[in-house]
Amino acid sequence: MSEVSIRKDRRAGRITFTRPQALNALSHDMALQIDAALDAWRNDPDVALVIIDAEGDRAFCAGGDIAAVYQAGKAGDHTIGRQFFRDEYRMNAKIAEYKKPIVAFMQGFVMGGGVGVGGHASHRVVGDTTQVAMPEAGIGMVPDVGGTWILAHAPGRVGEYLGLTGARMNAGDAIFAGFADTYLPEAEWDALKERLADSGDVSVLKGGARPDASLQNLDLSAFGGRTVKEIIAALDKAGDQDSLKPLRRNSPLSMAATLNMVRAARGDHSIRESLAREYRFTHRATQDSDFLEGVRAQIIDKDRNPQWAASAEEEHVKRMLAPLGNEDLQWENQK
Repeated sequence: MSEVSIRKDRRAGRITFTRPQALNALSHDMALQIDAALDAWRNDPDVALVIIDAEGDRAFCAGGDIAAVYQAGKAGDHTIGRQFFRDEYRMNAKIAEYKKPIVAFMQGFVMGGGVGVGGHASHRVVGDTTQVAMPEAGIGMVPDVGGTWILAHAPGRVGEYLGLTGARMNAGDAIFAGFADTYLPEAEWDALKERLADSGDVSVLKGGARPDASLQNLDLSAFGGRTVKEIIAALDKAGDQDSLKPLRRNSPLSMAATLNMVRAARGDHSIRESLAREYRFTHRATQDSDFLEGVRAQIIDKDRNPQWAASAEEEHVKRMLAPLGNEDLQWENQK
């Protein structure tokens, strides 16, 4: 069975994830199909806008399908992961830079690779079941798929908080943090998709009042610390156990790199710069980080007891984010 349905529907190009049993996890082939569809529709006069949605109630897309990356990495083959991340990131940039409107309808879990698709659309719709997160530090990875770009533009220290803790956001929080634009009850989504496909006009997209955002009420000043160690000390002093718990559970290397990358992305001029930095880490991830151990503990064996071993020292973080020379993420074929 196909993992994604791609078709033209009246004035719309339609992309629908069709593997709800896998929480619509994004595979390498799905990323390539999305990329090809966007190329095909770019100059197609019949396509006025693009609609991205997903089957099932539980998830828009709960992340990347990294089983093949894990198995290959364990066998010493690091090319599978590198090819997947490279193609996925090019697709993420294509969504972010697309000249035609892209409307993403994001129900249920929207995590990692799901943020990379829906989070960069020009019009991002969320509802009452939406749960958005970038929980990569919990599996020894970093917020990628352009996640550091979005986190860098969140207000105050929200970016550091979300990147380090992997905290989940409801619809109100997602809009507040810059991961979504419009709240609309999910019962109204199908009718809106019909209007969009009929008209080819995003002006028919009218949302409701934004739900309350609990993020607005949090004191996140501790996340202004220079290092993860300083942040933990400040949280400890403040007695913020809710924030401390994930920081004591997640990969130290991943958190140190995440802190560096979110702050570096604040100086980026485009999502491409952030994606290129993310790729430097993920290119090395199966070889020089805690990623394989994190996937083992959280997804494969599910013992939830990762044994983090990678150094989180500043010099190792620098090496993980150093330029890759000829292997750096290339854009010459990006249209």
